[in-house]
Amino acid sequence: MIICVAANPSVDKLFEVDEVTVGAIHRPLAFVQVPGGKGLNVARAAHALGADVTATGLLAGHAGRWIEEALAAEGVSARFAWIDGETRASLSVAARDHEGLTEFYEAGADVGSEGWTLLEDLVGALLGDATWLTISGNAPPGAPRDGYARLVEMARDAGVPVALDARDEALEVAVGSGPELVKVNAEEAGALFGTAIDSIRAAADAAAAIRDRLPSSAAAIVTRGAEGAVVASADGSVVHARLYARGSYPVGSGDAFLGGLITGLEGGEGWDPALRLALGAAAANAEMAGAGRLDPARAGVLAGEASILPLR
Repeated sequence: MIICVAANPSVDKLFEVDEVTVGAIHRPLAFVQVPGGKGLNVARAAHALGADVTATGLLAGHAGRWIEEALAAEGVSARFAWIDGETRASLSVAARDHEGLTEFYEAGADVGSEGWTLLEDLVGALLGDATWLTISGNAPPGAPRDGYARLVEMARDAGVPVALDARDEALEVAVGSGPELVKVNAEEAGALFGTAIDSIRAAADAAAAIRDRLPSSAAAIVTRGAEGAVVASADGSVVHARLYARGSYPVGSGDAFLGGLITGLEGGEGWDPALRLALGAAAANAEMAGAGRLDPARAGVLAGEASILPLR
């Protein structure tokens, strides 16, 4: 079973409009709302691909109840700890007159030390049945600076490999705790090293530098959106995995990538098939409105079109 930690979940909303005009009233042409935040997007994508998944994290208030009910409606197994306050919302606006999205992300409720302890206790209770643990997204307000690192250490002590997708201090501290896989996007990698990751070569250097901080069996991945992903593996090799497909709804594609990758690895398919599934899932997500949503059959077709080329 894959345990997907969402420490800072969100109600993710997507508005589609003809154009975005500052100061104007906008009446959406279409609207999608899903239980999101990076960790829940990973869980929902992996579930859609057929993985045995349990989502976990911290929820609060009416929005938290909606997330719990929406996950149940999708058939995604979930166990949450509850804190005071209100679970955040995130808004993406897609304008049909140009590419790209305008996005607004709330910070989320302050979890405090008691809330984080609840999360640790819940993760600890789930690790006995886990084959992988994923930790995704920004650490929420009030989380300890080593909060993600502590979760990684708990999983390592239980013999469960961890896939980490975080940023800023939470990423830097947790990398040193020994995750089996680190997956970050170019912006997150750039923040870690204080430099722009503006090319595949820069992504390869960043992935290799992250891998050098990890245990000898671990791998690091840096994604660059439509340009694909660079993977620095435990054997010292670096490859560029790419799929020539681009959809209109990229929010959540990095999470779908991780969901596809761990689904493939957990199924014992090996790195190349898992990478192809990851790319197919990311591209399929970008074709469907709403983060973390994908057609598994379409993901399979797209996976067959992916390429993996050695860089080093």
